[in-house]
Amino acid sequence: MSALSVALSAVLGVLVGAAARPVVFARSVPSPASSRSRCPHCGHTLLDRPRPLPVSGRCPKCAGRLGPAALSAEMSMGAAFAAVAAGGATGWFAAAQYWLAACGVALAMIDLAVQRLPDVLTVPACAGTLVLLTAATVAGEPGSLGRAAAAAAVVTASFLLLSLVAGMGLGDVKLAPAIGALLGWTSWKSVLWGTVAGFLLGLVGAVLLLASGRGRRSQLAFGPFMVIGALAVTVAVS
Repeated sequence: MSALSVALSAVLGVLVGAAARPVVFARSVPSPASSRSRCPHCGHTLLDRPRPLPVSGRCPKCAGRLGPAALSAEMSMGAAFAAVAAGGATGWFAAAQYWLAACGVALAMIDLAVQRLPDVLTVPACAGTLVLLTAATVAGEPGSLGRAAAAAAVVTASFLLLSLVAGMGLGDVKLAPAIGALLGWTSWKSVLWGTVAGFLLGLVGAVLLLASGRGRRSQLAFGPFMVIGALAVTVAVS
C-alpha cells in the first residue's frame, strides 16, 4: 500500500471522525438515558442543525467541555483508517475493516466516557460487517463467509457466557458478532488471536488503572480493547 493511499485514508478518517463527533456526544450518557442534544453545562441546543460539533470539544456558547477532547475523535479515526489502509486489504473485505473501524472508534469513545456500547452503533456495526463480507463472497474475494458467520456465533456465545459468570457488559456481547465475523473471514487462528489480543490489552488497561489508584473506583471499559485487538489482528493478516 502506497504512502499516498495511507495518507488519503487518514484524511478520510479525520472527516469521518468529525461526522462521528455528534454521535459520540449524543450517546455518551449513562443508562437509562438514550441520548442528549443540549450542552450539559448551559442547556444550549447543539444538535438542532446538521452541522458537526466544534472540533475544540467546547460548547460554542459557554465553552464547557462537550464529549471527546479537542480533535480526539478526528485523530483517532484518522489513525484507525490509516492502519487499515497500511494493512493492504482491498475490495469488500477492506470496506468491512473500515466499517468496523468507523463504528468501533465511536463506540470506544462512548465506552470510555460512560461504560456503555449503545445499540444505535453495535447493531449497524454487526449488520454492516456481515453485509460487506457477503458482498466479498459474491465478488469472489478470498475468505469464508461460512467461517465468518460461525466465528460470530462462537465469539458471541463466549461473551454471553462471560456476561453471565463474570459480569461482562451486554454491550460487549452485542459487539461480539462484528468482531467475530471480521476475524473469522480470514481464519480460525485470527479469531483466536484477535479475541485473545482484546483480553490481553484489557488486562494491561486494568493494571494501569490499578496503578493509577483509580482501579477500585472506576469500571474498566472493555469495548476499546475488543476493537483494537480485532482490528490489529485482521489488519496484520490482510
